[in-house]
Amino acid sequence: MSQIQTRAAPDPKELAKAILAGNRAVLARAITLVESRKAEHRAIARELVQILLPHTGTARRIGITGVPGVGKSTTIDTLGSNLTALGHKVAVLAVDPSSTRTGGSILGDKTRMERLAVDPLAFIRPSPSAGTLGGVAAKTRETMLLCEAAGFDVILVETVGIGQSETTVAEMVDFFLVLMLPGAGDELQGIKKGVLEIADMIAVNKADGDGMIRAKSAASDYRAALHILAPRSPTWTPPVVTISGLANQGLDALWEQIELHRAKTSATGEFQKRRADQQVAWMWDLLQQRMMEALKNDTRTAARLKELELSVRGGETAVSMAVEEIAGLIGV
Repeated sequence: MSQIQTRAAPDPKELAKAILAGNRAVLARAITLVESRKAEHRAIARELVQILLPHTGTARRIGITGVPGVGKSTTIDTLGSNLTALGHKVAVLAVDPSSTRTGGSILGDKTRMERLAVDPLAFIRPSPSAGTLGGVAAKTRETMLLCEAAGFDVILVETVGIGQSETTVAEMVDFFLVLMLPGAGDELQGIKKGVLEIADMIAVNKADGDGMIRAKSAASDYRAALHILAPRSPTWTPPVVTISGLANQGLDALWEQIELHRAKTSATGEFQKRRADQQVAWMWDLLQQRMMEALKNDTRTAARLKELELSVRGGETAVSMAVEEIAGLIGV
């Protein structure tokens, strides 16, 4: 009879040592621990991140969003390949809020980024295939730190979905790039003001061939739209550029703008303040999530919570009264 052997829990110090040495297999394993819902895995992941923290923070953290069909994957593949050709190490992470509804995976992005998928200087990691947007975002933040510790100096965070994910990603990166389609007429009407307010740059993609004229026209419309909005940075006015991810046109100039943004905001201290503010906001987000988990999993309050939920749903108890009682149950 064969004996069943239990696998020893990973040692955070050994994992950290391997990650700092650039071991990609261990990096992938560590990210899996970060994504795990098991309490013991979370504990190991927390200790690992703490050990690696002094080795993080130097990478360019760039968020990229755009409507489906705008060419995000193609643009990221081309931009990332340009950067690895210059000697940069590029990690591509993705935040996929659609997975909370379908449980689907975005592994398809790896196949769409054909060059980066086989580039030894690149690393592509899709978001977890299930969980709330907040949970996925928290895991993406920790994954970002692990990648930085492994030596990746450019982190590209892609929003696969639309809506709240854009704001979530903008709050975890240094630079937020919004890709737009040419022919802005109708599209401009559908752009959420909030997206323009958080953009550090707008790039009109597919500006090649017959699309060049429409792209330039669209860029003019976007500049006009940005002109009436107050920029979120006192030292940076979001530029509007035209690019072609497919033809690799305008991406060098786009990267120059990203570097210029970092130089300008670093000189004024804005870059450092933004990073610090993001860390504090992340702490409060995690604390809120932990408190909600503790509340829902507390056997002393679980039954009453269900009763109150049914009562609120049936219109028998006011929401404010239900919240007051719940708060009282946990002594808040």
